[in-house]
Amino acid sequence: MNIEQYIDKAKLWLTDTFDSSTKTEIKNLIDNDNDGLIDSFYKNIEFGTGGMRGIMGAGTNRINKYTLGKASQGLSNYIKKQFPNKELKIVIAYDCRHNSSEFAKIVADVFTANGIKVFLFKELRPTPLLSFAVRHLQCDAGIVLTASHNPPEYNGYKVYWNDGGQIVQPNDTGIMSEISGISFSDIKFDNDDSLLTYLNEDVEVAYSKLAIENTNYSTVKAKEDLSVVFTSLHGTSITMIPGLLEKAGYKKVTLIEEQSEPNGDFPTVKSPNPEEKEALTMALAKAEEIGADIVIGTDPDGDRLGIAVRNTKGEMQLLNGNQTMAVLTNHLLKKWKEAGKLNGKQFVGSTIVSTNLIQEICEKYKVETKVGLTGFKWIAKMIVDFPELEFVGGGEESFGYMTGSFVRDKDALSASLLACDIASEAKAKGGSFYQELLNIYVDNSFYKEHLIALVKKGKEGAELISKMMEDMRLKPVLEIAGSKVKYLYDYSSSVCTNLITNESSTIEMPKSNVLIYETVDGTKVAARPSGTEPKIKFYISVNSQLENVGDALKTEKELDKKIELIIKELELN
Repeated sequence: MNIEQYIDKAKLWLTDTFDSSTKTEIKNLIDNDNDGLIDSFYKNIEFGTGGMRGIMGAGTNRINKYTLGKASQGLSNYIKKQFPNKELKIVIAYDCRHNSSEFAKIVADVFTANGIKVFLFKELRPTPLLSFAVRHLQCDAGIVLTASHNPPEYNGYKVYWNDGGQIVQPNDTGIMSEISGISFSDIKFDNDDSLLTYLNEDVEVAYSKLAIENTNYSTVKAKEDLSVVFTSLHGTSITMIPGLLEKAGYKKVTLIEEQSEPNGDFPTVKSPNPEEKEALTMALAKAEEIGADIVIGTDPDGDRLGIAVRNTKGEMQLLNGNQTMAVLTNHLLKKWKEAGKLNGKQFVGSTIVSTNLIQEICEKYKVETKVGLTGFKWIAKMIVDFPELEFVGGGEESFGYMTGSFVRDKDALSASLLACDIASEAKAKGGSFYQELLNIYVDNSFYKEHLIALVKKGKEGAELISKMMEDMRLKPVLEIAGSKVKYLYDYSSSVCTNLITNESSTIEMPKSNVLIYETVDGTKVAARPSGTEPKIKFYISVNSQLENVGDALKTEKELDKKIELIIKELELN
């Protein structure tokens, strides 16, 4: 498509359907910014694994009043068809990002204009509270305006169904079909505020009670002795986590004040992503200063958490999502077993790119592990699909965890409480959170994972990512770090191929653009384009036996060397 064709698409946004500020922005793109014009119009922004997310601005590939309005109009049309002859209700929340509160009201206006009752949080609140509110208020759907830990220029729109989980098939495709079938001129912006209710603290009180009940195992004295450093990284969790920790009985909680004020510019960090050590620099420094036991940092919408604890050298060490997930899962299963609650009718949820250590832990407790596609919506769907089984907890490698089924999305609030519960109990017994992890490695296997995310921006980047995935499918790697590749899982074709015998089998999961190589020694390399960012991600997992805790450092170095070799062999750096 040449520049004239993009100009023609942009000129459609100069009609009376659009407001004056939008028209001014479009005119500036046409007159002065060809690259920006192309990126704003080369595609329509679409739902990915986490919903609709993108850069704010005018255009079809941007987050703005009209793309959000179109999504909301499409959702309105869809739920009216799904739930005819009933009073429809939607709950809406928003995070700390620029324009989030304004966008939330615009979205609310579209729903009330369509005769749908709206509950709107009057101030920014974490995403897990929105997930909880959907079921608590018996709503038909929920929406949160957020772009998670993306850069400041991003915003987004996540849709939840009446079970409190993010939309999955067939609702996601049904909603997208409705959206694609309407034009911007079809959007109803003429709001009816008589259908709008601003929420009070009742929802938070109900959530807090369940969050504490589902994570409260340690003694009062142990909790009082634990020293916690917490940072919200300028995000929404500052509105709830300090209060939750206080209610749960933690007395020694130090906040990073410089990062406690919600701010969409995230001024003290390069990226508000608790997966990255740099984001926790201030918190780690404070922990060293006061001798804290644990550091917790959450992302802007409060669904992911990063945890740092003292390792065997007494140094603060940031755990990866798989390690945190393993310790939280093991703790829950241990406590459920002690309480006599495990009877073979429970399960734990995980994902295809997360550590296989979870399966080993669950096997020890004779609890089933259900593994789904990347994204917490699939873990939430497990709860719906298997009502005969009780959900203990679940997580994924990308620093998300869900404790119990009262929330149906990753929840950094309750996960923070659970992490502190583990740390306080371990400290009271002369151990530590990190030693709990090492004990898990000894009892099972020592797994080490590494994530590589290659950023490929814009139209050319999207094409390059597509080519990389195509090459990995058509020219499969046959050996990784000296171990033969046994299985190639292609989730886009739903085929698992044994590369040694050439036999194939069907993968019983929804299709997804993911490839996983698995070798005969259990090494795994997964490739997956991000559904919400201009990235392709590579997940590397290696493992070994650990005879005793004293050998942990030596074994970890050996696994790190193997990971470095894999990165070099596959040219991932």
